Amino acid sequence: MEEDLSGYMDWITQAEDMDEFDEDGNRLANLGDLSDKKKGKFGWFSHSNDTHASLPASETASTNTENIDEEHTDCCAACCARMMNNSCCRTLRRWNRVCRRNCRVAVKSVTFYWLVLFLVFLNTICSASEHYDQPDWLTEVQDIANKVLLSLFTVEMLLKMYALGTSQTGYFKAFFNRFDFFVVCGGITETTLVELEIMPPLGISVLRCVRLLRIFKVTRHWTALSNLVASLLNSMKSIMSLLLLLFLFLIIFALLGMQLFGGKFNFDETQTKRSTFDTFSQALLTCFQILTGEDWNLVMYDGIMAYGGPVFPGMIICIYFVILFICGNYILLNVFLAIAVDNLGDAESLNAPRDKKEERKEDLVPVEEEEENAAAEEEEEPEVPAGPRPPISELVKKEKITPIPDGSAFFIFSKTNPIRVGCHKLINHHIFTNLILVFIMLSSVSLAAEDPIRNFSARNIVLGYADYVFTSMFTFEIMLKMTTYG
Repeated sequence: MEEDLSGYMDWITQAEDMDEFDEDGNRLANLGDLSDKKKGKFGWFSHSNDTHASLPASETASTNTENIDEEHTDCCAACCARMMNNSCCRTLRRWNRVCRRNCRVAVKSVTFYWLVLFLVFLNTICSASEHYDQPDWLTEVQDIANKVLLSLFTVEMLLKMYALGTSQTGYFKAFFNRFDFFVVCGGITETTLVELEIMPPLGISVLRCVRLLRIFKVTRHWTALSNLVASLLNSMKSIMSLLLLLFLFLIIFALLGMQLFGGKFNFDETQTKRSTFDTFSQALLTCFQILTGEDWNLVMYDGIMAYGGPVFPGMIICIYFVILFICGNYILLNVFLAIAVDNLGDAESLNAPRDKKEERKEDLVPVEEEEENAAAEEEEEPEVPAGPRPPISELVKKEKITPIPDGSAFFIFSKTNPIRVGCHKLINHHIFTNLILVFIMLSSVSLAAEDPIRNFSARNIVLGYADYVFTSMFTFEIMLKMTTYG
């Protein structure tokens, strides 16, 4: 569908570029002229003045007013058309069409594509050459180079906008063009404000280095890399679900670590510990450090020393760190690799027949046409080769409502007891389930907000009363389920 739309828009653009005057300066007939000529042959269809004589006075006056307005409009249109048919205007329009056509060919050429990538590479080198305590001459050279490169990128943007148009099907169709527009406008604004000494430099021009990602289009014939990209894109949904699971895993162990080690890593006053569980953010960062395996054993040693050293109470604490490291590092993080490898195999099996068809087509395509197609790919959105994979929702079985078991609960409530039936309806209602989830999240927030250093602070006192509410709610849930299921 997008290819048909692109071809249709190219056809319209070429039709707009066609010269509407011949070599002698005479205007060629268009569709509007042919329709007017056709209407002239059937002029007896039009309303004459005699016809309006039979109308009432009010309708006749309104008709005359409309005719006068139409005459004024026709006069203005005729004057504008006469001015536009001037030889100077015709020359300017013809020159504009020729220039736009040549610019379109230039910006879609392979030479222009690699020239822009070379300028981006120079901009990257210029940005990477900055360092601390650099000489003044290097700073001046970098400022001049940044301004020159910004001017060149502005010229490139204006050329593309002039050649392709500013519509959604022209310059702003491709993602990289929209990104270039944002970076160039941001760079111009930043340079202007810095020169006027209104604000310090922000470094927006560094974002232009992202344009170097375009060079990956050259590797579209590299089958291994294409399969790798396809596998990564296919596994995004699964990876997002896994990231959510990993985040919940980190939150649970961070809250547990705050309860176990909050304010207890200060046993050595001569050293300042960076990996602690004193706040929720520090606990999250420490758990993530343990998951990556970066110096996690030192954090475990600190936890053991917080409970008196390598004796009976302290040695039991190492179970927390061992479970966190094994479940996080060896299970969850390695699932990423398993998903990528699985999707890589699917991508290879899906791309194999397509690669054979493309090889047959490439044997039949001339070299010149192949270069033109390669240059035109810059203005198009990258095609994502995705294979049909079943969504996770189809693989996960829907949760079924467990019926009331036979027998009596607490030796009192039978299976048909109205109290037990009411409890069963209540605990399986979606409102009650969502309410319990809300209380679980509020309880987690309460645990994360506790101050482990000042135990009797006002915040901890308030959170202590909140714990009574949460405990009562969870106890009520337990009683309902025990009444229902025994």
